[in-house]
Amino acid sequence: MARSSFPCEVLTPEGKIFDDEVEMVSTRSGIGGLGILANHAPLMAMLEPTELRLYKSDSDVVSFAQGEGYLQVIDNSALLIVEDATKAEDLDRSELESSLKEAEQSRDEAEEGSEERARCEREVKRTKAFLEIGQSS
Repeated sequence: MARSSFPCEVLTPEGKIFDDEVEMVSTRSGIGGLGILANHAPLMAMLEPTELRLYKSDSDVVSFAQGEGYLQVIDNSALLIVEDATKAEDLDRSELESSLKEAEQSRDEAEEGSEERARCEREVKRTKAFLEIGQSS
């Protein structure tokens, strides 16, 4: 079934990584999965690490491993501002496994309740999500 398309932009600190028309955006917020179609009601959401899927059509899907960030849907367009986004096929499993071990060790060494521990826990969560995405691609 053909859907209406709308503009979608994905920004990271390194710059714009996606700017095109899509039929649907699929991502995850802190309260659950989100599927954004054309003419969606205005929305602001904090995003969790997950697989970001940008459906240009049913058969043309652009997929990224997405870090934490924000989503804004307004005026029939979507803007995602994320810490990082890597094409699923570009993920390096051994590098991610090494990063996960380091993040878990740093988390375990950080003082309970500290900002450093919270940062490390977010990094563990991000790295686990990226590893999961890398396995499914």
